[in-house]
Amino acid sequence: MVTKKEAAKKRVFKGVSLDSLAVGEKSMVCKMNYVEGNFATLHQHPHEQSGYVISGKYLMTVDGQEYELNPGDSYAVPGNVPHSFKVIEGGEVIDVFTPIREDYL
Repeated sequence: MVTKKEAAKKRVFKGVSLDSLAVGEKSMVCKMNYVEGNFATLHQHPHEQSGYVISGKYLMTVDGQEYELNPGDSYAVPGNVPHSFKVIEGGEVIDVFTPIREDYL
C-alpha cells in the first residue's frame, strides 16, 4: 500500500498535530508535528513505540530515565512502559506504533 502525502490523514490529538502516513495490518507510521511547549504527561499504552527525530529538541522520560533527543536520534519504548515527552524546540518526529493506535485514526 502506498499513501501519497496529499492523502495522509491529518488530525490533532491532545494538542499535537499528526499525520498518519501509513497504516498497515499490524503497525502504523505517523509524523508528529510539535510546537514548543507541547508535552505528553507520563503515560503508558500497550503499543510498542519507536521514533526518529527529524527536527527539534525534546526531553523524553522512559521508565524513570530522562533522555535529551536531538535531530538524528531515535528511540524505542516497549509496550506498557511509562514514558513522557516534552518539547524544548518545535519540530517533527516520525513515530511507528505496533499494534495500530486506533485513537490516531
